[in-house]
Amino acid sequence: MRERWHISTIASDAPRLAHEHDLGLEIAEFCTPSNMDRDFVIWDAVVRKAIEGIREQTGLLTLHAPYGGLCPAEVDPLIVEVTRKRYEQAYALAQRYGADRLIVHSGYLPVLFFEEWFVEQSVDFWREFLHDKDDSVLITLENVFEPDPVIPAAIAREVDDPRMRLCLDLGHANCSGHATPASAWVDAFAPWLAHVHVHNNKGHRDEHLPPDQGTLDIPGLIGCIREKAPEASFTLECRDGAAGVDWLTHFYQSQSPS
Repeated sequence: MRERWHISTIASDAPRLAHEHDLGLEIAEFCTPSNMDRDFVIWDAVVRKAIEGIREQTGLLTLHAPYGGLCPAEVDPLIVEVTRKRYEQAYALAQRYGADRLIVHSGYLPVLFFEEWFVEQSVDFWREFLHDKDDSVLITLENVFEPDPVIPAAIAREVDDPRMRLCLDLGHANCSGHATPASAWVDAFAPWLAHVHVHNNKGHRDEHLPPDQGTLDIPGLIGCIREKAPEASFTLECRDGAAGVDWLTHFYQSQSPS
């Protein structure tokens, strides 16, 4: 495949598809926090088997950090402490497996947080987190429940560190920020956009459908991303991995000169 495309292991057939179609892998096994400690031996073996040969074949590995109950800007400092511990674990795992990107959720929840306060606390958290990190792993902050791109863009702008960029999840933007066109998310994220989660839905809930099964114009959005953030990498984050790869294959075939 051309460009920097990964497939997420939320699809059970992702490792096989990655090998067959020259894709990278986005490791999703540690989205569940307990997999990093209580069940680590089991999941470490699963991941090592999945990534075997991927570094030699494409060199593309990304790791998705845990997110259940975690928030860098939570009011309770004990939750912030746990969040920091889990992100440190995830960062170390990214280095362990040779992943050069770490995807983290912002932790924002509408109504619960004042936006200005959330941005301020998040910026403090990430500046402190980054102080002892090298540039081997790029942290990319992913939108989830934000109603518009203002909060993630503000965090990236204020942190102002090349070791932290943004991950635009197109499906989340479509169902959580549906009042804002997805193209506007691309525009707002563009100065810091390093990674993109590609999946579709019908605008009401997060379904992780293949790119051609929903209300988003994925080919048009990819064209926009290529123009405004040409260095961004992509992950097919579809539950049906084979359908996602079929779409990707046809997408590139449609762009080849006849």
